[in-house]
Formats: sequence, C-alpha cells, structure tokens
Amino acid sequence: MGQNTLGEFEEVVLLIVAILNGGAYSVGIISEIEDRLDRKVSLGAIQTVLKRLENKGLLKSQFGDATKERGGKRKRLYELTADGEKIIDDTRHQRNSLWEAIPKLSFNFC
Repeated sequence: MGQNTLGEFEEVVLLIVAILNGGAYSVGIISEIEDRLDRKVSLGAIQTVLKRLENKGLLKSQFGDATKERGGKRKRLYELTADGEKIIDDTRHQRNSLWEAIPKLSFNFC
C-alpha cells in the first residue's frame, strides 16, 4: 500500500464509498457528502481523489450497466479494497485513541 495515513478529504471519500456499499459513483459520492456533511464538492475534486485512491490501491472500480437515464452511458462504480478497509479501520482506531486521551475535565463547560 505504501502510505498509512489519509488526508481529511481522502478519508471522507473512503467513508462515503463504504457507506454506499457497491453503489458509489462520482455524482452519488458528491450527493452523500453534501447531504451528510453540508459541504460543497466539485466533480473535478471527486474525480481527482477517486483516481488517487485507486492508484494507492485503496479503491477499485468497474463500469456498471448502461442505463437509459444516462443515455446509454455506464457509471464507474467504486468499492473499497482490503487495503482501503484496513486504512479506514486503522484511522478510526487512531482517532478514537486521541478522543479517549482527552482529559474528562476538558469537557466541563459549565
């Protein structure tokens, strides 16, 4: 795999691909990010990060079936690889250990 950390946007995209569970394509990923995070994302930014994550071996893609709605064009569907699953799991554990290290007094905002 080569790299054991993710940028924030890479992490978001991997998590959205995992949420979409086999139905992840660029426009659908944008829609999920906008709905779940109230964050605007361009198609170019998504395509760039999807290509980068695929080159890192964290995602794999294949073309879906052609649809009438898309004028016969096929969607490129993305899914996590085993390395992709591992890195989001490792990232989750890292984040959780940091949250758990915060002293409880830090959250007393009386």
